[in-house]
Amino acid sequence: RTADCVVAGYRLHASGPVVGSLVLGLYDDAGALQHVGVAASFPMARRAALIDELAPYVTGDAHPWVGDGGSERKPGGEPSRWNRGKDTSFVPLRPELVAEVGYDHMEGSRFRHTVQWKRWRPDREPESCTYGQLERPVAFDLATVLGS
Repeated sequence: RTADCVVAGYRLHASGPVVGSLVLGLYDDAGALQHVGVAASFPMARRAALIDELAPYVTGDAHPWVGDGGSERKPGGEPSRWNRGKDTSFVPLRPELVAEVGYDHMEGSRFRHTVQWKRWRPDREPESCTYGQLERPVAFDLATVLGS
């Protein structure tokens, strides 16, 4: 499965001033950008190159995930489930870049695991990156299936 996501920020790598992960978002039905996960599998040379590539998009202005914006899901909003001491801060980017990523499945409104980077999508508008594009498995009620 693949999805086109808005690249709305990045986190620094623990080893130094290179990109650790790209912070991804999708627009919900109300038009709010929701945090859905990260893409983090880059070789170290690519991580360093991404710093310069993303520099023109770094913003200190209003961002949907900074302050009291309208998004329900924001990166860094809650501590990591796996590492309570982990720094979940991010560098906000103007939500203008779109990337295609590969994913296994969704858990609620976010990707279940770190997604796999595929490519930039300069042909896509960020506003077109919505939950509607995602392949959703058929939902079922377990109690009905088991007949209880």
